[in-house]
Order: sequence, then C-alpha cells, then structure tokens
Amino acid sequence: MRGALALLAALTGGPALAECRLALALGLDVSGSVDAREYRLQLDGVAGALETPAVHQALFSMPGAYVDIAVYQWGAPWQQRLLLDWTTLRSAADTAVVAGQLRTASHSFSDPSTAIGSAIEFGVALLSDRPDCWAHTIDISGDGPSNSGPPPGSLTLPAPPYITVNGLVVNPLARDNIGKDLSRAKTLRNHYETQVIRGPGAFVEVAESFQDFERAMTRKLIREVQPAVVGSAERP
Repeated sequence: MRGALALLAALTGGPALAECRLALALGLDVSGSVDAREYRLQLDGVAGALETPAVHQALFSMPGAYVDIAVYQWGAPWQQRLLLDWTTLRSAADTAVVAGQLRTASHSFSDPSTAIGSAIEFGVALLSDRPDCWAHTIDISGDGPSNSGPPPGSLTLPAPPYITVNGLVVNPLARDNIGKDLSRAKTLRNHYETQVIRGPGAFVEVAESFQDFERAMTRKLIREVQPAVVGSAERP
C-alpha cells in the first residue's frame, strides 16, 4: 500500500515521498570470451545509455520515487566483482557520476567459463541490501550460454520480495557462438528465454554485436525503469 500511495502522489502532483521504486543490479559478462575492446564497449555502453535523454525521462519522471543501481561484472563461478555499489539516481548529475566511474573501470577475467547461475546468485545477494524498494531486478548481459556453476534454470529465487531477472543477449548469431553448447536451446536468445529470465515482466533484449550494446542497453533501461512497468508499486 505504501508504494501505491507514493505512486499516486507522484502522478497527481501530491507530496513526494522519498522512496526507492526500483533496485536494479546490472551484471556484465566479462569472462575470457570477452576481449579488451568488447569489455570497453560494454562498460562505455552502459555509461552512454545512462546519459541519454530518453533514459533520463524514464528515470526521473516520478519525483520522490527514485531508482537505486548497482553494477557488477562476472565470469566463472568464483569470479564476480562489484564495480559500482548501490547508488541513488535522482538527477542527471547522479547518472553523470556513475557514467564517469564506469568509463574508468577495468579488470576482466581470463577464465573462459560462463557461470550465469552464479552471476544471478551474486545479484540476489546485492538486492538483499535493498529490501524496502518496491521492485527488484537483476539484469544479466552475456555473449554465451551458461556452461559452469549452478544451472540458472535450476535456481530458486527468494520471494517476497519478488525478483525479476532480465537478459541482454550479445552477438546471438555471431560466428563465435556457433561452437558454444546450445544443446538445450535453439539459439542463444532461446537459452536466455528458457533458462535465465524469470519473474514479473521478465524479458530479453538483443544486441546484434558489441557495437550495438549501447543502443540495446538504452532500450532495456527505458523498459525497466519507467514507472509504468514497476508492477510491485501496487503490492502492499
């Protein structure tokens, strides 16, 4: 009920309540299959997406009900690293600070294995630090299927609070995906649709290449953070 009242106040011009409407944990695949150029395209792509006017409109169209964001990178089952701890986005100045931090970030992992299940578990642990947010989303970006660690489709996520896991598939038809184990799925996108995403409103966005990453991330962020799609705002 508290979230619904804050939503009504924001939409009708009533007194704003300083509440978190969405906790968004962005997980980026930087395993050994991602080279230095692709690493930069991902980090700079997230930074660029956060600075676009359309994303700003989605982020800041509900004064008093803000979005908290954290960014981490992942690879093998034992390889996760927090790049940006929980940060509140209330203004363009906040997104500029986050973008600056991401553009100077470095360090990828040499292990070629891809542990999506472990990446999701790391995101769940991050979200446990934001229990009062109305909605909780993990955003997994990757260029290959899970081939190490716990199978993502076998994970049981805690509820409530309910968690949505969305996906951003990179290079789904690229030559380097031909040799990857997709025995349980028709395509890399299908692997994400059947094994990775789950929860209220879960979806998969596609980047045709790493060069397309910023545009895909922009589309996905708009869809994730705009108030109209934060369904948990109506839960008590």
